[in-house]
Amino acid sequence: MNAYIFPGQGAQFSGMGVDLFEASGLAQDLFHQANDILGFKITDIMFEGEAEDLKQTKVTQPAIFLHSVILSKVLGDTFQPDMVAGHSLGELSALVANGTLNFEDGLRLVSQRALAMQKACELQPSTMAAVLGLEDHVVEEVCATINGIVVAANYNCPGQLVISGDIPAIEAACEALKEKGARRALVLPVGGAFHSPLMEPAREELATAIENTTFNTPNCPIYQNVSTTAIIDPSEIKKNLMAQLTAPVKWTQSMQQMIADGATNFIEVGPGKVLQGLMRKIDRNVTASSAVLPE
Repeated sequence: MNAYIFPGQGAQFSGMGVDLFEASGLAQDLFHQANDILGFKITDIMFEGEAEDLKQTKVTQPAIFLHSVILSKVLGDTFQPDMVAGHSLGELSALVANGTLNFEDGLRLVSQRALAMQKACELQPSTMAAVLGLEDHVVEEVCATINGIVVAANYNCPGQLVISGDIPAIEAACEALKEKGARRALVLPVGGAFHSPLMEPAREELATAIENTTFNTPNCPIYQNVSTTAIIDPSEIKKNLMAQLTAPVKWTQSMQQMIADGATNFIEVGPGKVLQGLMRKIDRNVTASSAVLPE
């Protein structure tokens, strides 16, 4: 079975999407539509902007979404998912790809998500850190002993867990985790504590937008970050998407469940190869590759 997976923030690069734009009239139409919906020329930043320009949250999230979704549409009849999943932001790309959301609504939600997260980041200084070389339960136990807010945020693959919280708590957790034997505990260059309780103001704002958006019955199941199981009920998809900003991304668990449910071939749709790298650490017995433009 074919599982299509969609990357999240961090996969952006200067020049992203140019090949799509040049290869397809459909892609050109969708990029022009995106410029109109967003109210600024995101194509200029994606195609010609510097890495620094792409780092702005209001640009990064729509840029990655557009690259992923437009590629899935340009693939045409060769895009035949049996199941889909997306890492954090990528969940919205996956929901457009499997027909739960239309392109316009998906892009509006991504834009609202980015702006709401930016506002939440400005309310309290906060950050995230990558922890390598410890079992998940050890990281969880250490975080529970730290004063302040620090939680497990991204279960990326065995031995790689990202924590999220206020800056003093993250710094204290990193020291404690190194003492526990972490190979690395490294503060990440991000704007805030994503997938933690500190994103509650953004969750509330996004929940209202999600509530007012039409969700259709998808043409294949999505394995959501919050639940990790196959979901096709639109009301359940909505509920899980609302919870996503303050809950951890259970990527390892989602991929393991997809494999248990019959996925043997994972195709990453969008910029970069981050998810393929994670898959090699989750299970080397499945194939993982990038979606490529048709000749």
